Amino acid sequence: MSTEGSNTGSGAHRRPTVGVVRETNDGERRVALVPKIVPSLIGKGLDVVVESGAGQEALIPDAAYKEAGATIGDAWSADIVVKVAPPSDTEVARLRSGQRLIGFLAPRNAQNQIGALTQAGVEAYAVEAIPRISRAQVMDALSSQANVAGYKSVLVAASEATRFFPMLTTAAGTVKPATVLVLGVGVAGLQALATAKRLGARTTGYDVRPEVADQVRSVGAQWLDLGIDAAGEGGYARELTEAERAQQQQALEDAIKNFDVVITTALVPGRPAPRLVTAAAVEGMKPGSVIVDLAGETGGNCELTEPGQTVVKHDVTICSPLNLPATMPEHASELYSKNVYALIELLLDESGALAPDFSDEILAAACVTRSKENS
Repeated sequence: MSTEGSNTGSGAHRRPTVGVVRETNDGERRVALVPKIVPSLIGKGLDVVVESGAGQEALIPDAAYKEAGATIGDAWSADIVVKVAPPSDTEVARLRSGQRLIGFLAPRNAQNQIGALTQAGVEAYAVEAIPRISRAQVMDALSSQANVAGYKSVLVAASEATRFFPMLTTAAGTVKPATVLVLGVGVAGLQALATAKRLGARTTGYDVRPEVADQVRSVGAQWLDLGIDAAGEGGYARELTEAERAQQQQALEDAIKNFDVVITTALVPGRPAPRLVTAAAVEGMKPGSVIVDLAGETGGNCELTEPGQTVVKHDVTICSPLNLPATMPEHASELYSKNVYALIELLLDESGALAPDFSDEILAAACVTRSKENS
């Protein structure tokens, strides 16, 4: 039975609780809620309980949560459990029927925990399933974390590069600026272009959705037009036909060899990452060039990518960092917290009770498992 709205022994109305749990995935340093969000939740009529050490990897001590008004305790028993990474088998076992879970749940991944959460009777909300509509922008965790990944990808490229990014004029002569190509111009790609531009590089963007050309130009980059239009649903690209793929492959092979740095961000939901950078394209690049492949978790956009590794092939350094947002846990957690808070707000009715309205298109899309106890 759900504990929402139940009474305590004193007869007082029990406030719903939000539980902030500690992440257990290797390398995951983010936390689902930062202390500055706690007063806002309390103001909405919710209590916040934080698992001890939940913010440790993001350099947030338990004391900071207590000062913000949270308590340190059993966050897994809360009415709403919030986390970042998909839950493990052990974590699913800690949840009870009727609880609500918010986090990245990888609903399109064949190895997800959706079935286990359904069996456990948990009402689960996948933040990556939130529709990309104007009203949901404040809840769009995919975009907030993609911004972090796009920014950090350029720093990775600059660190691995054998050449300067900006043009430098010195007594010893003038050094030309680096040329950077970003393949896949979604949120991460646009942030990568903007960051590379700020570092002084000459930037170019490419996407199979020609309608994003103006966005590329808005961050000071040039648009690489290969004559392919593959706009899909929800702001993503559709999968290319065989003919389109062959056309794109040849055109990209010819273009890539002219760039010092290539950053790839192209994804197709529910499918392996499209191969944009062939082995032949890598071989044609100048020695010392760098590729940063942000699609490694779904196989990579580069044919020679080794997910999670940095390798050198044909004198080109190919980096495929996984979960880049976790390497910047302070700001990544802060942004994610605002997304989670906005989603929690949507679960509340006008009186502050947990009463999600599934006629709302955002909740209808984000809720990947329903609980009979909350129906």
